[in-house]
Amino acid sequence: MSDATLFEKLGGAAAVDAAVDIFYRKVLTDPGISAYFESVDMDKQRAKQKSFLTMVFGGPNSYTGKDMRTAHAPLVQRGLNDAHFDAVAGHLQATLAQLGVAPDLIGQVMGLAGSTRNDVLGR
Repeated sequence: MSDATLFEKLGGAAAVDAAVDIFYRKVLTDPGISAYFESVDMDKQRAKQKSFLTMVFGGPNSYTGKDMRTAHAPLVQRGLNDAHFDAVAGHLQATLAQLGVAPDLIGQVMGLAGSTRNDVLGR
């Protein structure tokens, strides 16, 4: 399975679906970041996130959303910062661990997530 994409190694669409659902449960109950999602249609947000992660992990690309910098610019204007990014990343890592994802795969996912920091934070 060495030629498999990260998407396949993680378990495909079912794994991404489960991870996104658990991840947003964690995010929405975190008082430090939940306010950023108050006016968000979470059904649409979950669908966009699933499509985005599928693409990033090397699965079928059907993502049609905004790039990271554009999508997060309004949040940066509202004060989104490194502490918020770290909290979200922590929830992602905890979600993957909860799902029993192998540590090396968690490391790959977290590397991808970390590579978006400057775009997400508009710098």
